Amino acid sequence: MIKDLFLRTYQAAEADALAEKLNPTPGSHRKTWVILVWTAVALTLISYAGNTENFAKFLGQCGLTGLQRQFTEWSIYHEAAQLHQLVWWALVSITHYMLIPMLLIRFVLREPLGDYGLRLNGAFQGWPLYVVMLAVMFPLVANFSGTAAFQQKYPFYQPNPGEPLWPRFWIWELFYFGQFVALEFFFRGFMTLGLRPRFGFYSVLVMMVPYCMIHFRKPMPETFGAILAGIVLGTLSMKSRSVWLGVLIHYSVAITMDLFALWRRA
Repeated sequence: MIKDLFLRTYQAAEADALAEKLNPTPGSHRKTWVILVWTAVALTLISYAGNTENFAKFLGQCGLTGLQRQFTEWSIYHEAAQLHQLVWWALVSITHYMLIPMLLIRFVLREPLGDYGLRLNGAFQGWPLYVVMLAVMFPLVANFSGTAAFQQKYPFYQPNPGEPLWPRFWIWELFYFGQFVALEFFFRGFMTLGLRPRFGFYSVLVMMVPYCMIHFRKPMPETFGAILAGIVLGTLSMKSRSVWLGVLIHYSVAITMDLFALWRRA
């Protein structure tokens, strides 16, 4: 299974990259520029605009004091401020990870979205590895969920003492899932599949570096794990030409971590 996933995927991607080098597709250089420049812009905007305090300051700097006051009341002083802050971050992430890249693909690169991992055909051909990864990850998640670092970070939405999980926790999990769809599309579709003609299999490694970096403020074991996860999920996407198995893997681990963290706290 490992040989089929990595070796054959590597060989096929490198063969495609060599063919592209010998006979370049029109617009291939522009495509590489668009993907890499937007990657830098998107990660910067998510880091700054995804924080509600930073965005409120930005509104004030633009002279939009009335809108700044309303946004601050909604995101900081409202009784559901914690949920609002997380929803805002998820919406900013979905916009920059998925919505804008989709517009770039359709109207700037003029290519079908299915070529960037949204196809369903063959999406789950690597499902045995999904089972293996979950079998490995669940015990690790169960173990690390009780540590102070993970308890401090997860779940992102921290219910108040005595607060039921419905509705706010599960509303957040819905947005959390949407954020994972966007994240997988961005890293494993837009970057990995989009850069494959130029870099071959090494587009997986190009993608893995910023993917690891977005985990810098998370617990160290998770950040190191993102290196391996980025390579495996990127390879799965390259093999199947789809991001949906990655979405399933990623969110399965994330919601398991949230639920284990809550259970440990109970």
